Amino acid sequence: MAKPTKAQQEAALARLEKFSHFTDSSIGIPFTKFQIGAEAIIGLVPVVGDAAGLVLGSYVLVEAQRAGASKGVKLRMLRNMGIDFLGGLLPVVGDAFDAIFKANTRNTKLLKNYLEKQLEVEPPPPPFPWWTLIWLTVLFAVVTGGLTLIL
Repeated sequence: MAKPTKAQQEAALARLEKFSHFTDSSIGIPFTKFQIGAEAIIGLVPVVGDAAGLVLGSYVLVEAQRAGASKGVKLRMLRNMGIDFLGGLLPVVGDAFDAIFKANTRNTKLLKNYLEKQLEVEPPPPPFPWWTLIWLTVLFAVVTGGLTLIL
């Protein structure tokens, strides 16, 4: 599979940021600064809701695979998904944990940081300016030849 272009990676990140916002923090709780997402609401259904959240969260992992993320990044994403799933299984406090942990947002940030580091790789140096060197040599030869004729 060919390495994704920078534009493809940026498009994937934009999709993931929208997805993460929807699943983790799209619903504001009135009179507070706290926000929950659709995944926390789905997680209110015992076991099935948490399994659905795990399936939803796998979308971020699929996008990471498409974007060419390293094995280490994908393993950290799986860890976050596992923590979110197991934490959500706890009766009563699991629902609060789901709302606070925000695994999709964490995983999107992991991928974003990884891709930014990949793009920071120093670009290759510009090619040597051979034509400039040639023209300067010709100019030097003409000036030197002209001075020799004059003197």
